[in-house]
Amino acid sequence: MNRFTVKAAAEYLGVCEDTVYTMVRKKEIPHFRLRRRIMFSKEAIDNWIREQEQNNVQDEQSMTLSYY
Repeated sequence: MNRFTVKAAAEYLGVCEDTVYTMVRKKEIPHFRLRRRIMFSKEAIDNWIREQEQNNVQDEQSMTLSYY
């Protein structure tokens, strides 16, 4: 299983490190700590991305249906 640091997770997601730290603080992204280091599992991040995509599709479908 691949592990990411904050820097590697930011690069993988295409965002800046500050964004990742903010998401961790708000508990918006799956992570774990090794003592003081924040770490990410690639598998958990990939699953989280899929969930975000599915939620967006469902939200868009319900918005489309609510107009009719």
